[in-house]
Amino acid sequence: MAADGSLTRRVRAALAHIPQVEEKAMFGGRVFMVNGKMCMSVGHDRLMCRVDPAIHESVLERNGCRTVVMGGRSYRGYVYVNEAGLATREDFDYWVGLALGNNAKAKPSARRRPK
Repeated sequence: MAADGSLTRRVRAALAHIPQVEEKAMFGGRVFMVNGKMCMSVGHDRLMCRVDPAIHESVLERNGCRTVVMGGRSYRGYVYVNEAGLATREDFDYWVGLALGNNAKAKPSARRRPK
């Protein structure tokens, strides 16, 4: 699954009913912003989800999931899910649901906050 392939189409379809979705090219893939906040992204062979940091450790137990690490830094509340973790519709819906649930309570980045 490439960033512009079937996984991207699956995410677009899953978010189609949400009015405040913006798609951007970022992180070598496609980032989906919901209500002005990063919700998930699609990269080569993986989905990145922004999840509640309080459940971060428990979701790592799921198949195909690992913590996002960039520049040697681990990001709590951000996880990569590979193809094995997205194999079924139930798996995919689980991750989309977690990301959307967290989005409702997540704070926007400092650059996006209204002044």
